[in-house]
Amino acid sequence: MKLKTKHTQPVHLNQHVKVLLLSVLVGLCSGLAAVALKNLVHFVNVSLLRVGWTTVLGGNILMLLYPAVGILLTILFVKYVVKGQIGHGLPEVLYSISRKGSILPARNTYTSLIASTLTVAFGGSVGLEAPIASTGSAIGSNIGRLFKLETKSIRLLLGCGAAGAIAGIFKAPIAGVLFVVEVFMFDLTRTAAIPLLLSALSASSVAYFLMGNGVQFSFQVEDVFRVSQIPYYLILGVICALSSVYFLRVTDRVEKWMATLKSKSSRFVIGGILLGLMIFLFPPLFGEGYSSLTQLLNGSVETLFQNSIFEPLTTGHWQLSADHWPLIVIVYLLLLILLKAVATAVTIGSGGVGGTFGPSLIMGGLTGYFAYMLVSVAGFDGLNASTFALIGMAAVMTGVMQAPLMSTFLIAEITGSWELMLPLLLTSAVTYICVNPFEKHSIYARDLAKHGDLLTHDKDASAWQLINMRELIETNFVIVRIGDTLGDLVEAIKYSKRNLFPVLDPDDKFVGIIVLDDVRKLIFSPELYDRYQVTDLMQPYSDLDVVHLSDSPQDVVEKFQMSNRYNLIVLDDHDSYVGFLSRANTFSAYRRFISESSDE
Repeated sequence: MKLKTKHTQPVHLNQHVKVLLLSVLVGLCSGLAAVALKNLVHFVNVSLLRVGWTTVLGGNILMLLYPAVGILLTILFVKYVVKGQIGHGLPEVLYSISRKGSILPARNTYTSLIASTLTVAFGGSVGLEAPIASTGSAIGSNIGRLFKLETKSIRLLLGCGAAGAIAGIFKAPIAGVLFVVEVFMFDLTRTAAIPLLLSALSASSVAYFLMGNGVQFSFQVEDVFRVSQIPYYLILGVICALSSVYFLRVTDRVEKWMATLKSKSSRFVIGGILLGLMIFLFPPLFGEGYSSLTQLLNGSVETLFQNSIFEPLTTGHWQLSADHWPLIVIVYLLLLILLKAVATAVTIGSGGVGGTFGPSLIMGGLTGYFAYMLVSVAGFDGLNASTFALIGMAAVMTGVMQAPLMSTFLIAEITGSWELMLPLLLTSAVTYICVNPFEKHSIYARDLAKHGDLLTHDKDASAWQLINMRELIETNFVIVRIGDTLGDLVEAIKYSKRNLFPVLDPDDKFVGIIVLDDVRKLIFSPELYDRYQVTDLMQPYSDLDVVHLSDSPQDVVEKFQMSNRYNLIVLDDHDSYVGFLSRANTFSAYRRFISESSDE
């Protein structure tokens, strides 16, 4: 007697469930990458700082060399291992979202990670957050491609990777999600919210499991918000706005100045010397600077002077009197604020790899403490220096990154001090309002915005950004060339299913277009076939009738609206003919995108 076996059908997960499961995987991978990066850099930093070679004036002379060594190692890694450009971190991620279907190269999953480790571990004055967010984005993008997901789902997993990276570094899942919403311009729809949160929670769990309960800034807030303090937080918001604009303008100008230097060797030598001098004189500029900021938050202002030529001002024979101390601290903090932006730009401009996320936090902490000292010297008591520093961190980050909610929740999460939520929001709002007239976009998005490559929360603008116009180009048009006669055109008409005929010169340059309706009467008169050449039959065209491959989708839409044409001629950047874009196909693609987005 044969037993009947029951055949089970293979289980096929639907797209939504698959994305949910993969978002957890992406979060775990991003969290592991974040933990590995932070621990490795911390280990190297501590090892280097244990070695000292004090000069006659004080200070560790090795600080002159460490940053240059790190940048040199980074340059060698890029040249001989990567053998190409690493990219521009988060701006590259933003560009891939708006122009490349959220596709990032597989090598981006490790190149920024290694290069930023070499730069920061040896004292480069940049942050690790942007490189790890870029790495997490690449992990998400490549996992999405590996499982052959559609473009929309790959984009979501890319965002999950970035959310997991930020959440893993700071153990702040809400801030990780808000980072993607505000910096990557993701809409927090039902479809996107849960995968982003799952990824951020997974990464945070990995960080807690491997690194314990401690967070980046081990500081417990004891200050209680009072309504009478509101005027001081308004002042703090304005000061942080000035600091934010300064940081944005200086980093941009210094990087551009270094780019004008003739060779990479010149940039490395000049940058290495400048950076080494700044760090030698002001050791808090070494590396990320979080350890110095943590000490500052805990009230140890003297630690800012340690291992520098200014340390005698705090100890021994040269120790300042209590009357002079506040003024010296104010001047020293101001110098640190001014030089931090320069040091960050020099590090990147000379060949180092790192981000501006961390430096904006450091700038904010220094600015907040600086504002507290100014208010205290002016005679206003009852304020808390550490609270001012923490709120300054959120405010300057808001001004630099145009992300007030992420900045606010980041500080609240890493300190566990939700009592500060009101002053955090108030100060960040003031900073945002003050910065916006001068800088409309974040430090990551400003260059993309200039070229029309920035994705925004505007649904219409996002639709045009995410539609791949190249996929809509139609090329099934029969070509005629200069020198062809009406008879040659008639032969072309026999084999064409379209009523447009592009006219090209021998080098494939576009010179005109023939419309079938314009020659319909002539094609039935064979005696005219040799009398007319195609150049006699071409229809005049203007710049409004032509788009180039490099044009943005918004440019294409504007030309459709201004020209009232049903078809636009597509040329490459050398004016060679490519094909046509039809109004019907272009706007049908737009309607499909809006329909799919509405389903979320």
